[in-house]
Amino acid sequence: MITRVLGIGIAFWWMTVEAQARDYGQLGATFPIEEPDLLAHISGRLNAMKQSAELDQLNRDFAKRSESRVRRPVPVAGLSPAQTPRIWNFDPSIIIENDIRDHKGNVIAPAGRRVNPLDFTVIKQKLVFLDGDDKDQMAWALRRYGARDAKLILVNGAPLEAMSTHKRRFYFDQTGFLSNKFGIAHTPAVVEQAGKVMRITEFAVSKVTAR
Repeated sequence: MITRVLGIGIAFWWMTVEAQARDYGQLGATFPIEEPDLLAHISGRLNAMKQSAELDQLNRDFAKRSESRVRRPVPVAGLSPAQTPRIWNFDPSIIIENDIRDHKGNVIAPAGRRVNPLDFTVIKQKLVFLDGDDKDQMAWALRRYGARDAKLILVNGAPLEAMSTHKRRFYFDQTGFLSNKFGIAHTPAVVEQAGKVMRITEFAVSKVTAR
């Protein structure tokens, strides 16, 4: 009985497919499908823009915007000046997802092992995150940390202008990658090695500079 029901069901399904796929003939005039050559269209558009000087203007505008982004990158979103001090630790350990092998195929680090980079290296320089447009934060960082002691990392402001003014190197936390990694919410913040962890301290500059 079950086989018969399945057979009837399959037959009905096949009849339905045939009906849907049936040739209904030609119902009206047909025309060939013609699509414009995309590359030819783009080339024609660029030539037209070049002749009208529009392309040159676009290039100038693009160069100007690019230079502006280099001189003043997009600020890291969500950060604000610290109002109260805050200290916490960050464990940089990672879990190896796949076996790591040497050139001979020997496993030197199996999957699942927990590895702390601070077991193999020492980070001597502090990382100082600050708002480059905040004069108090800049003055505090420059007075407190020399070039050998720390790397000054802006989360807002103009790093090239700061380098020219203060005659030392500045960095910028593009897209807030490091700030987010360490969980920084306020500036200035200092990241430094403390044994097998990285210690992060947010300073209330208004209170520090008042001392």
